Amino acid sequence: MAQLDTLDLIVLIALLVGTAAYFTKGTYWGIPKDPYAASFANANGAKAGKTRNILEKMEESGKNAVVFYGSQTGTAEDYASRIAKEGSSRFGLKTMVADLEDYDYENLDAFPQDKLAVFVLATYGEGEPTDNAVDFYEFITGDDVSFSGGGAAEDRPLANLKYIAFGLGNNTYEHYQALVRRVDAALTKLGAERISAAGEGDDGAGTMEEDFLAWKEPMWTELAAKMDLEEREAVYEPTFGVTEREDLSADTNDVYVGEPNKNHLEGKSKGPYNSHNPYIAPIAESREVFTVKDRNCLHMEIDVSGSNLTYQTGDHIAVWPTNAGKEVDRFLNILGLADRRHMVISVKGLDSTARVPFPTPTTYDAAIRYHMEICGPVSRQFVSALAAFAPDAASKDEMARLGEDKDYFKEKVSNQYLNIAQVLERVSEAKWANIPFSIMIESIQKLQPRYYSISSSSLVQKSKISITAVVEEIRVPGSKPNVVKGVTTNYLLALKQKQHGDADPDPHGLTYAITGPRNKYDGCHVPVHVRHSNFKLPSDPSKPIIMVGPGSGVAPFRGFIQERAAQAKAGEKVGKTILFYGCRKPSEDFLYRDEWETYKHALGESFELFTAFSRETDTKVYVQQRLAEQAALVDELLQKKANFYVCGDASNMAREVSIVLGQIIASRRGVSPEKGEEIVKSMRSSNQYQEDVWS
Repeated sequence: MAQLDTLDLIVLIALLVGTAAYFTKGTYWGIPKDPYAASFANANGAKAGKTRNILEKMEESGKNAVVFYGSQTGTAEDYASRIAKEGSSRFGLKTMVADLEDYDYENLDAFPQDKLAVFVLATYGEGEPTDNAVDFYEFITGDDVSFSGGGAAEDRPLANLKYIAFGLGNNTYEHYQALVRRVDAALTKLGAERISAAGEGDDGAGTMEEDFLAWKEPMWTELAAKMDLEEREAVYEPTFGVTEREDLSADTNDVYVGEPNKNHLEGKSKGPYNSHNPYIAPIAESREVFTVKDRNCLHMEIDVSGSNLTYQTGDHIAVWPTNAGKEVDRFLNILGLADRRHMVISVKGLDSTARVPFPTPTTYDAAIRYHMEICGPVSRQFVSALAAFAPDAASKDEMARLGEDKDYFKEKVSNQYLNIAQVLERVSEAKWANIPFSIMIESIQKLQPRYYSISSSSLVQKSKISITAVVEEIRVPGSKPNVVKGVTTNYLLALKQKQHGDADPDPHGLTYAITGPRNKYDGCHVPVHVRHSNFKLPSDPSKPIIMVGPGSGVAPFRGFIQERAAQAKAGEKVGKTILFYGCRKPSEDFLYRDEWETYKHALGESFELFTAFSRETDTKVYVQQRLAEQAALVDELLQKKANFYVCGDASNMAREVSIVLGQIIASRRGVSPEKGEEIVKSMRSSNQYQEDVWS
């Protein structure tokens, strides 16, 4: 046998190392890590996130039911937690809540028959999985799905898996509940047994909560019968232990007072910046773009230079808000915590699978101000749970009635847009000091970043991201009027006021801790990250585009047109660029009016702007009407394969634009209305028709 020389040995060793590295990736290295792991280690227990094997995790923690969630804004996660909590307290199930992206799925074929899986899945955008559910969705619905035990789909590899499914969606979107329906179909095809009908909550109809409550009772009945569960009186069992720390103060270096993770706490913020780790970005510029005193629309330039944050035209920027001081005070006062707001607390999961939603040790004030969605909608189930801690019998009875009577709850709470502290105030002015802080952590969603369509072109301003945001406000009339203020847009308004010289900004009577924890946001900074979107210009700038964007829905189209104007200036051939824009009056809220003229100069006849003003005359005119008036031009461009874009309100405008487009196609091409609708659906499927909409 030939002798191996030194070079042969080096090559052989390299091949062996490479092979070992390849087959151990995901087991010994390259394991996706929770960005919070370092800072949450003490809070969540040493084993949190240790394994990606869900069966191993359930076995070592003694669980017989896992509630998976696919969530974009935190709502699905909240419902998953509620299902797990109720399963434990009412039926004695040993439950755990699991983020779909934290586990692998190849071994679901080995899921024990005596255990249960629950899938709580939100449909995001146009029938897409949420960010944390992408891998699971692509795996379970894939044509070549393969499990650890082998066997093809026709072999029904998931025959042992018993599951429950609940979907969250919005009926104003075309692909309503697409995710839960497709996953349900895939699981059934693979042999899994669904217990009870899959539930569907409709955010578009405003019935999400009632849909959930109506679904869960028969579900529990069927599950109890199937798994021989015995119902018991539900008693509150805390998921988290909250300990007041007399040995620490808010000034102690290792106490979190709003920092999102350990790097921020230590003043060593570093990337990658994402949905777990924001970049504290300077606001380079801010200005008002409305010309009326009673309404506000902000234009902001966020400087991301030096952060390695990148974006493409059409992406979204996420702004991490803080709660208004007025609402923080209200919450602390009604719970009797005002005098202890800066008391340091440690929060720890009482179960190895429980994940504390914020880093600790922290303070009551910091947890409420920076981490809890205290201004969010209230559920009947939450109100029922708090009845046991009422300060007196009358308050307990009132809370019980609100929890049981959906019509009464709708009249007194939902229709008034009350947050939980306001509900408690109206039921009783006495302090609700008996409420454990742990139940508030468990029942109130984590304060979520808010996403805004980026209104600039990455080609034109690579390191500055533009935001266009209307400051939100809902006025609720009645004997006890309530004015609901947008959490994030008023926070941005306060930052704008500070940048323009106001030492103590208080937009609409609200104050914000705009200098951030330990003054780390001083100098007008805001925590942000970027979320990539599929809402994109065609790669060929000569391809025509049609855009429909009334109000702040014009934001991404400012970026689109800004980019095309730059391309035209650079000598590139730019296709026909049509914008349908609408607002109330040109003298009040015509966004970027002067800029359109600048872009027109650069683009020449390639650019056309059609406007619709709803309050200019006695006759209200909307963008869909202008679209119909330009039927010939619209169809001509569509025949040339123009991309069609819609941005703005999903419930009314976007739906009507879709209908009008179908009518235009039908009338111009001499086909039936049904065929026109079919062509629009085909445009959506091929990405020729794109939407960036909200409800």
